Amino acid sequence: MPHWLVIDLEATTDEGGWPLQEMEIIELGASLVTVDGREVDHFQRFVRPLRRPCLTAFCRRLTHIGQADVDAAAPLEALWPTFERWLEHYRPRLEGWTSWGDYDRRQLEHELGTRGIDSLLLKIPHLNLKQRFKEARQLQRSVGLNAALQLAGLSFQGQQHRALEDARNTARLLPLVLPSR
Repeated sequence: MPHWLVIDLEATTDEGGWPLQEMEIIELGASLVTVDGREVDHFQRFVRPLRRPCLTAFCRRLTHIGQADVDAAAPLEALWPTFERWLEHYRPRLEGWTSWGDYDRRQLEHELGTRGIDSLLLKIPHLNLKQRFKEARQLQRSVGLNAALQLAGLSFQGQQHRALEDARNTARLLPLVLPSR
C-alpha cells in the first residue's frame, strides 16, 4: 500500500509575522500514513535556530515550545541526516509528501538551500493539501486546518501549532481528497 508523508513545521516568528527568509524551523513533525490516513510511523524533533536563537514571547505562546526545548536541540544541519535515515526506510512505498498549504514546502526549500543541505525530500512530489481540499470541497477560498477539519465533521485533536499534532490532523484530511484506489 502506498504511503504519504505529512509534514508540519513550527518556526520562529513574532506578532505580525516575519518574512519566510527571516524565519527558522524550530520543530519538525512528520506523520507517515497510508492513503486511508492510518499512521505507520512518525518523526518529531525540535530544531535549534541559529540566526535568532531566542524565541519571542509571541512564538512561545503560539507554539507552546519553550526556550529550553530549542536550546537543547540540534541545528538543522545536524538533525537533517537523522530525518533522512528515518525517511529512507520508507522510500520504496512513498507516493509523495504533503503539507497544509505551501508554507512548509517553501520554508524547507529555503532553509535546506541556504544551508547547502541536499535532501531526498525535495526529489519527491509535494501535494498542497490545503489547495486540494479547497478544490475537492469547491470552496471559494482556502481555509485553515481547523476550519477544514470542522467542514469535514472532525475536531482538532491535541495542541494546535505543534508540528507532529498538526501533521497528524492534516493526515486525517488526506483520504478525503485523494482519489480512491
